[in-house]
Amino acid sequence: MHISIFRSKKFHRSRSGQALIESAIIIPFVLAIIFNAINYGYFFYVAQNMSAAVRSGALYSILGGATPYALAPPTIGSSSTDLNGVANVVYQDMLGALPASANAMVRLCSSANGTTGTGASKKTVCTTIGSGASFPAVDADPEAPTFLLNRVDIAYSFTPLIPGAPFGAILLGTPNCSLVSGSVTCAFQSHVSMRVMN
Repeated sequence: MHISIFRSKKFHRSRSGQALIESAIIIPFVLAIIFNAINYGYFFYVAQNMSAAVRSGALYSILGGATPYALAPPTIGSSSTDLNGVANVVYQDMLGALPASANAMVRLCSSANGTTGTGASKKTVCTTIGSGASFPAVDADPEAPTFLLNRVDIAYSFTPLIPGAPFGAILLGTPNCSLVSGSVTCAFQSHVSMRVMN
């Protein structure tokens, strides 16, 4: 037995193009979610990279004679000229994630720079490379003058990979990002302090 089902041509015609219209409505929302996820991932990638850079710079600054390469504490140096300096270590660690790491402001406080004060108020002298940010004052070590604090600070501002406020909307929920002239800008400051025996 053969059963035929007849559909109304009117009903069939009214559904044509429905998938195209639904896709046209949904695709902008899906793309906005994907682009926000990409920018959010980049935000955490930059944060992780900056945390690693200050940590490795501070660790290198306190090693001093513990390294087979040098017997004295490493110099501060600059971002590119002194390959043995602490600044070079910090900038090289930032190169992987930050497209304009040369624009990052770095402050290095080390006993290799010298010290100020006496007794319990003795602390390391700081050198700043770059401009555009302000860093908090450096305190003396609680056990100064036996121990001194070596400190590395970084300040860096960036725009997300995919520009535009709609694609960085999720970043506006973080305290580091703000809307400036129609685009999202994020600013980070990170620091690490490590003790070195005087």
